[in-house]
Amino acid sequence: MDIDELARGIAAGERRALARGITLVESGRADHRARATDLLEKVRPLGREALRIGLSGTPGVGKSTFIETFGLMLTGQGLRVAVLAVDPSSARSGGSILGDKTRMEHLSRDPNAFIRPSPSQTHLGGVARRTREAIDLCEAAGFDVVLIETVGVGQSETVVSEMSDLFLLLLAPAGGDELQGVKRGIMEMADLILVNKADGDLKATAMRTCADYAGALRLLRKRQQDPEGFPKAMTVSALEDFGLASAWNEMQALADWRRAQGHWAARRADQARYWFESEVREGLLARLRREPVKGAMAALAQKVGQGALTPAAAAEELLDGYLAGRG
Repeated sequence: MDIDELARGIAAGERRALARGITLVESGRADHRARATDLLEKVRPLGREALRIGLSGTPGVGKSTFIETFGLMLTGQGLRVAVLAVDPSSARSGGSILGDKTRMEHLSRDPNAFIRPSPSQTHLGGVARRTREAIDLCEAAGFDVVLIETVGVGQSETVVSEMSDLFLLLLAPAGGDELQGVKRGIMEMADLILVNKADGDLKATAMRTCADYAGALRLLRKRQQDPEGFPKAMTVSALEDFGLASAWNEMQALADWRRAQGHWAARRADQARYWFESEVREGLLARLRREPVKGAMAALAQKVGQGALTPAAAAEELLDGYLAGRG
């Protein structure tokens, strides 16, 4: 695979080149990582930016239906839309179903859309480890909007907010004790809470659920990067295409306000620093698993298991020895 040719293909918006580029950045092989870094450096000078929208939601809330209907609305407006959907992986086999392309049948056939399902590979945070780099490639390919769908609501799902400009939380009506259904941590990260399935018999319930969340949001501390009225809760129906245009207008208004106030650039700079530190942590862990450090780790792990050392003391001994050796 010629990296220069691949970079040119991505810059030209070729879907096949983009798919190959994402496969490369997702690879864990050391030689592939070096080539992936080279590829990312070659497309970086393009300086293209997309609106990055993170999306999380409770299981069964209709995330795929929402993304398809929402994506088709955007492509109908002449926008190019990329969808990075992360599926949960088995802790035993490491495999994933990766069924998002089959669930988004109409959007996957749209020439202005690109859908890439990826396994989470048990990586915490609701996103795959290399999702951020896949976003960079989608931006380099000229997409206007990048939707990042997480595996589902959880306390660690807030990691997606570190790679997106806007964070949407999708909820369903009639979900029991609504305000206990989702923890405060993820609510504080959300820019918009969208109560889906506001149609048919559930419409009245959806309106009540939306009112509950609107009241809860007013109790949260106001964030500096938000204009008056945000974050807010709205009702939508992906099935009937209700409320999606209004939600899109709110997203654009919020993004425009943050750009004008300087929060957009500051937030992206903070995110870049976050992922730099994340790469340092992951790199250190990877090196600690290699020889000859791996042997020292095994010996210390045995001592910990025998009760001869505490985990904290063993870790400090290993790190001191490794860093001294590197110095």
